[in-house]
Amino acid sequence: MTSLRYAVQEAISGDQFLELLSNTSLGPRRPLHDKACIEAMAANGNLLVTAWDGEQLVGVARSMTDFVFACYLSDLAVHEAYQKRGIGRELIHLTQQQLGPHCKLILLAAPAASEYYGPLGFDKNDRCWLLERHVSVKG
Repeated sequence: MTSLRYAVQEAISGDQFLELLSNTSLGPRRPLHDKACIEAMAANGNLLVTAWDGEQLVGVARSMTDFVFACYLSDLAVHEAYQKRGIGRELIHLTQQQLGPHCKLILLAAPAASEYYGPLGFDKNDRCWLLERHVSVKG
């Protein structure tokens, strides 16, 4: 393994994102079969922090944020072969560095990662609500 390099706002391709997600526990929770969707996901977040081993994308923190109040960390993924090396922690740290002093970080944990965030300082919040795309707002 070469030394890792981290980057902020360095674009990634849909293929790079797909390859990474396919090698994480997050992959089964993402539309890996829909290349157009994966390409749009890679292109349309407004805060992207990445980890690289040479030319290989080994980690990503992909967020949507206003940079002052709230940042939704939609995808935090580290390649299975690179886990337990502090890469996820560093991706979160670098994401926070891009945000204003009052901007909170919000995420939905994948089931396999639900115990990961507490020791990092995240508070668990039971008030999250989801509305799936195929469900219409009632009333």
